[in-house]
Amino acid sequence: MSRLMHKFLQHMWLSCSAILAFWLILPNPASAGGLETTEAGTPPAVPAIAQQTSPATAEIDATSSPSVTSIERMGEDSADNNALSEITSVSQLSDVQPSDWAYQALRSLQERYGCISGFQDGSFRGNQAMTRYEFAAALNACLDKIAPTIGTGKSDQPSQEDLATLQKLKDEFANELSALRRRIETLDARTLQLEANQFSTTTKLNGFTSFNITDATAAGSVRAEGLNAFVAPPPRRPPRIIEDDPNVTLSGETLLTLNTSFTGRDRLVTKLLVGTGNSPVNQLVSAGLFNTTGVPFTDQSGGPTPNKVVLNEFFYSFPVSKNVRVIFGPRVTFFIHFDANPFTFPLRSTFNSANGTLLTSTRFGAGAVVEWRINKQFELHTGYLAQNMESSQMIGQAVDPSKGLFNGTNTLTAELTYKPASNANIRLLYQRSNLTPNQFGQINFPPIVGVADDGLGGQLNAATADTFGLNFDWFLSRSFGIFGRYYYGSTHLDPRTAGLPRGNVNAQTFQLGLGFPGLGKQGALGTLSFLVPFDVRDGRNFLASGGGNGGTQYEIEANYSYPLTSSISLVPGFYVIKNINNFSDNPTVFVGTMRTQFLF
Repeated sequence: MSRLMHKFLQHMWLSCSAILAFWLILPNPASAGGLETTEAGTPPAVPAIAQQTSPATAEIDATSSPSVTSIERMGEDSADNNALSEITSVSQLSDVQPSDWAYQALRSLQERYGCISGFQDGSFRGNQAMTRYEFAAALNACLDKIAPTIGTGKSDQPSQEDLATLQKLKDEFANELSALRRRIETLDARTLQLEANQFSTTTKLNGFTSFNITDATAAGSVRAEGLNAFVAPPPRRPPRIIEDDPNVTLSGETLLTLNTSFTGRDRLVTKLLVGTGNSPVNQLVSAGLFNTTGVPFTDQSGGPTPNKVVLNEFFYSFPVSKNVRVIFGPRVTFFIHFDANPFTFPLRSTFNSANGTLLTSTRFGAGAVVEWRINKQFELHTGYLAQNMESSQMIGQAVDPSKGLFNGTNTLTAELTYKPASNANIRLLYQRSNLTPNQFGQINFPPIVGVADDGLGGQLNAATADTFGLNFDWFLSRSFGIFGRYYYGSTHLDPRTAGLPRGNVNAQTFQLGLGFPGLGKQGALGTLSFLVPFDVRDGRNFLASGGGNGGTQYEIEANYSYPLTSSISLVPGFYVIKNINNFSDNPTVFVGTMRTQFLF
């Protein structure tokens, strides 16, 4: 064991040293006048996420400040709520009542001069503190409204008393008003320059890149089912024996996101993804477990072929009302809208810990999602998605006329989020799945984590499945929180061979972890978690792969995201995997990774 750990640590030391050397030779961003050196850190700012009800994680979706996910939508909604909006009557302000002491003053200002504005959420926020510059901006708005009426002789022109008051205010805030006008002139000039050189008047381009060094080492020979990490064709075979450790890999991934808005409240999202990776631990897993066990989320190719650009997402999102939003399109990512958790943000964790492993057969799907913010404590998401995976090995795609939207693999999902306090979220989820067999007549979609047949190596008809569970996060303080998931899935199998009984594969997955926001630096996040990805409770005889010898795989994961600047982060991770592939006699596997991530 000591020789094994020495080898593993040697690999990771060399890898980390290379990244450290790379960082040390970079010019100082502050002195170079380049990237900011603020304490903002890598997004999302976890305590801020805890204040939200919407999901906060997504499938490779962290590219637009930091992601085109529900995190970003929260930011958009927050920005919208903080933007000012014209009103025609004080009665439109939800937090101003006729009994309030300032009601008549506000009513008079609005009715006589029309210079009162509210926020987009319909509030006035009269108790909110403001700076002198904010007051100067409001004063300037009133001056702009009143100036054209002076000397017109009309009945609505200001009184001499009002004019005297305005003059006193102008004198008092002369410096601020002058600074405000200079800022407006500067902004006008910059706006003209941007309009002349901008990429698009409606579209914004954001990017994310990750460089990944990963190593995996086993303490002995590993048993794995199937021919490789993908297939376990009939007839059933004895497990293959993997003697050699995989080699250290250096991979990369880039995601470019085009966000287009036509109204300011809607979004047309187009994402292009390319990756070079195949994580080392994929050499050690059973069929159906590719990109699961101990695989860093960014350690992937993005599509079926490395170094080939794929359309990662393609959807349109728009509000139906203030509290209801609809998302639809041919490529919608399930995990943007369901099974969120701010502590398990995908870009700084693994596939197994980023989301519940029994979800979902429509990781990418064609269809629609409806998100309804019922009130401050409750939010309901529902969605129907037909599988539209990018892998050429997948079947039942929504674009295939023989399957289409309703006759292939698809899911119907509902998730209710309850916020008992501003620092906690509990999410209850149910999913109904229709699963089509692969080319061998097997079921290899979640909630099956592996490959299922009729129990004797024969083929299956289409299957159905029910998955339900919960997901929670709780920020006990600004620097400490807990999180977890539990899901139970039952897959209902129907053999094609006459006379064979139907059966179920029942399995559970759970995760429990500790989170440390701001560990070492503002914007940093450390997590330590324990998870069981696929604990088979019943029906192990139906598993051609994934069932092992009755053991239960479990994993201990440590991840840390450290912001070097607001745009560059180091994200090391260390994972210990016991009973890999659900074989109780398999050796312990160690996985180490160092990711350097860029937001632009």
